[in-house]
Order: sequence, then structure tokens, then C-alpha cells
Amino acid sequence: MKRTLPLPFWIAHRGAGKLAPENTLAAFRLGAQHGYRAFECDVKLSRDGVPFLLHDSTLNRTTSARGRAAERDWSELSRLDAGGWHSRAFAGEPLMSLEALAAFILANRFALNIEIKPTPGQEFETGEVVGREVLRLWAGQTSLPVFSSFQPEALRGARASAPEVPRGLLLDGLRAGWLDEAQALGCQAVISNYNLMDAATVARIHGADMRALVYTVNDEAAVRWLRANGVDGIITDAVDKFSPVG
Repeated sequence: MKRTLPLPFWIAHRGAGKLAPENTLAAFRLGAQHGYRAFECDVKLSRDGVPFLLHDSTLNRTTSARGRAAERDWSELSRLDAGGWHSRAFAGEPLMSLEALAAFILANRFALNIEIKPTPGQEFETGEVVGREVLRLWAGQTSLPVFSSFQPEALRGARASAPEVPRGLLLDGLRAGWLDEAQALGCQAVISNYNLMDAATVARIHGADMRALVYTVNDEAAVRWLRANGVDGIITDAVDKFSPVG
């Protein structure tokens, strides 16, 4: 029997990260308005060790500033515009701390997949800090988030500080030994680029007592094919195209 994960089949990528500025409260609210009850986000550390949401190592693409995010304290990062790059409608939308996201998720009883997205060189530390913060923020809750990362060292850090939080290994290629690696990390899931996931790969993951999830699927034909091949979850940008129920 496959291990269970506290995630439904449909997961909104970075909130509703195409229709609104990714990884901001506006994106999560918009995803919720489309009926989504599970979300994916990217978390890294500020210079003073505050976990916050940002995909890139630099601020250039999605904020009003430039340079490496890890070189600024949260007090400065929190004042940046993280919405104006997307459209005028979202100008002034701030970056979001993991603590603020936790408040939104818990108030609405949503599920969450936290991708640990460390600044290069901070892999173990980021995983360790995020794990510790999740246990603090979700203290007393019956359902925890799920950690994922492309960086095995980040998952090791998360396991060191929060071994009870489920983990998934992210893959953009099926490198040699990927399944053994996921098992050695104590993962409950493998989450791959959807182009990599066929029936045989799903069967291998299920045979190792893990769940098989995919990212980032925005095409209806791909969804049909993936369902037919037995995947257990889909991460999508297209929250306005796919209903998360049924």
C-alpha cells in the first residue's frame, strides 16, 4: 500500500502563480477563489534567518529590487513590491513570510507543499530552519505540510529538525539511483517533471511505497494521460482551467 500524504490530487502552483504574482497572499487567495484547497510554495531564508516565499535566488524577476535575497534582512525584504512586475492590479503586494502563509493556511484548513528552495550553499541550514519553523507554526495540528526539494541536502536538514513532516524528492531528470536516493531520505513521495512520469515509473515509485506526483501540468491532454498512468497528484498553474474537485 502506498504511503498517504496530507495532499489532495490537485495542488495550485505558487498559489495561483500565473494569474497573480507568484508566492504572494494575492496568489493564494485567488487559488482559493477557484476552489483549490492545496497549494505549493517556495521558501528560502533571509540574511537574518527568516523563512519567506521566493522562487529565485535573486530579487530581480519578481520584486522591485535587485540582487541576492539572502543578502537582505527580512525587515527590508518585507517592504519590497512583489506584485508590480505582474500587473498594475497587484502593485504593492509584499513578499510573504512563512509565518504569514501558515496563518492563512491554518485559518482555512488548507494543505501545503513547501518546496525548500535554498540559496546555493545554504541547503542543510535552510531545510533545518524551515523544519523547525513548521513544527512551531503547526504545533498541535493533526495535519502537517509536506516538504519537497530538488536538493537532497535540504531534505536532510528538514529531516534532522522535523522528522515527522513528510518529504518528497523533486526531480527534473531521472538520474542514476534516484529511487534509492528518495528511499534513503525517508521520502513519502517522488515529485517529477510530468514528462518523466510514465506507467513504469509510477509503478516503481508505488512499489517502493511512495506516491508519484508531477509538476507543472497545464494541458488537458497531459492530465488525461497522467491520470491513465496512475499518478497520485498534479501541481498546476491553470487553476482557472482545472476543477480541483472530482
